[in-house]
Amino acid sequence: MILLNPGPVTLSERVRQALLRPDLCHREPEFTALQQSICTRLLGVYGLPPDHWAAVLLTGSGTAAVEAMMSTLIKDTGSVLILENGVYGERLTAIARIHGLHHVRLHHAWDRGIDLDAVRACLDQNRRFHYVALVHHETTTGRLNPIAELAEICAARGVGLLVDGVSSFGAEHLDFMRWNIAACAATANKCLHGVPGVAFVVVQRQALPPAGQAARSLYLDLRQYCEAQDAGSTPYTQSVQGFYALDEALSELEEEGGWSARQRRYREHLTHIREGLAAVGIRPLLPAAACSVVLNSFHLPEGMEYLTLHDQLKQHGFVIYAGQAAFAKVLFRVSTMGAISADDVQRFIAAIGDICLKCESPNADPV
Repeated sequence: MILLNPGPVTLSERVRQALLRPDLCHREPEFTALQQSICTRLLGVYGLPPDHWAAVLLTGSGTAAVEAMMSTLIKDTGSVLILENGVYGERLTAIARIHGLHHVRLHHAWDRGIDLDAVRACLDQNRRFHYVALVHHETTTGRLNPIAELAEICAARGVGLLVDGVSSFGAEHLDFMRWNIAACAATANKCLHGVPGVAFVVVQRQALPPAGQAARSLYLDLRQYCEAQDAGSTPYTQSVQGFYALDEALSELEEEGGWSARQRRYREHLTHIREGLAAVGIRPLLPAAACSVVLNSFHLPEGMEYLTLHDQLKQHGFVIYAGQAAFAKVLFRVSTMGAISADDVQRFIAAIGDICLKCESPNADPV
């Protein structure tokens, strides 16, 4: 079964085999070495020096990392401007509300890009903003939000970025230092091709709150994790098998040529998918230039419901993903993360073409 949903991903055999490594206590030196290997490699994905940056690991989903980032770094004396143009941008606002963080939300329709002039106006009207928080790749639609342009706006006003990079870290360009990214939350089981259950935040060390400042969360306090990791420990039981898999997945990424090579592979796959679906009359929601290379959204074939398309594709060995909320009745989503080959992509295109042909001519003889 080939997973074309936006995580979890189809695993390579070597990552799957890593799950079978020996049982290990998280208080043993072997786990410390494993944890350190992962932290070093995560910083290495984008060439970040460990004296200024930390990759803070925790057991949980990508949302756990995002919540840890928001709740730990936003100060009581400051405020955050949250940019919404999809489900996950709105989730940032939900986290801010739950933790009582002072915030302002700048909402956009889900099929719209971020209004940069509106961002400028919001930042100029409120000088309390310490951060702008946004989703890099908004998988509600597949849109890649314009961090480079936003970073320029923020830098001119002394404002840092908090980035939800859950669906972009490891496959999209992230210039941490030039874009003044204070922290980026991500997960093992998307572009890095690990398994669910391990998440992390790549954070500027100077952005972490000082010792002695009261934490907002027990389990999601990044400072606590960072201090423990620096001392060769961990505050809570970690997902040991998930760590094994992530360490192997990072080795695989390095051997393939890093994030830029993975980006090229994703782009090639999605380009072929867009062309193949266009040939049978299936239109993308957004132009390719507005999209991430990780996932694109498409209009459902005329006269076909999502469940019909999903179930027939599953019979061919492929799992796609529905649109969200109001988009559920009109869109489906395709991601090319994971151990997916060019042959898999061609089989998928052929399968969806066959399904569309049979839908148009239900009484025709099988091809």
